[in-house]
Amino acid sequence: MNFNKTKKLLAAAMLGAFAISFPITVDARIHDPKIETKSVERKALPTLRERVAETMSKFKVPEDVEIYDDSDDLTVSQPFAMPQDFSVPTTVSTADASIIGTPIATQQQCVRYLLRNNPHPNLRVSAEEIVAYYYEEGEREGIRPDVAFCQALKETGFFRYGGDVIPEQNNYCGLGTTGGGVKGEFFATPQLGVRAHIQHLLAYSSTRRPTTPIVDPRYGLVRQAYGSRTLGTWQDLNGRWAVPGRYYGQEILSMFRDILIQ
Repeated sequence: MNFNKTKKLLAAAMLGAFAISFPITVDARIHDPKIETKSVERKALPTLRERVAETMSKFKVPEDVEIYDDSDDLTVSQPFAMPQDFSVPTTVSTADASIIGTPIATQQQCVRYLLRNNPHPNLRVSAEEIVAYYYEEGEREGIRPDVAFCQALKETGFFRYGGDVIPEQNNYCGLGTTGGGVKGEFFATPQLGVRAHIQHLLAYSSTRRPTTPIVDPRYGLVRQAYGSRTLGTWQDLNGRWAVPGRYYGQEILSMFRDILIQ
């Protein structure tokens, strides 16, 4: 083994040790009621290259040693079959605040609620289609689709937008936005945007991987930060999904109950 190759292997081992010691934090957001959509998120986590570079600046490393940036390798792209012993509890009461469960509101009620509050939602698809996507993706992963849809309404101001996110992003829950004009993640289709939203909720509420390829860029960050811990209710998102978000989950559940009063 030549000397240069030995140096690179030694540096790689050092970087691996440093990477393990770096803490991971979870994204947090602020909801601005004036524009009815989230506008600020904590600064995005630095990449592994940036974190390692800061630490390695204290050491003398040969200039020809390359740092492999695996910050984009936090998620996987292969689908995972739902475990045979996994079952979704049936939601039977409007007082149930669980994130995981089954819908109570119908798709038709969700569509009527949206159009009653905004007859002309700024969407790339019809109101019926966006609701159908939430039910398809939510029921597949065991996330309550009617309540998740209400979260999207809260985050986008009934699809009026008005903050950094624009309709063309198909980003219905503000993934990756940090304020100051940073628009966050873009998704190729409305269904992929809905899927990312549902997967982000699953990351918080379950250790089970999604049954479809992961499209939520922040899924791995949440799972690494929470480990075996999970959040059980929509109120648990207070101060986590939204900051300070004191009544964030309660407001989402209030919208859900309004859907049923029609």
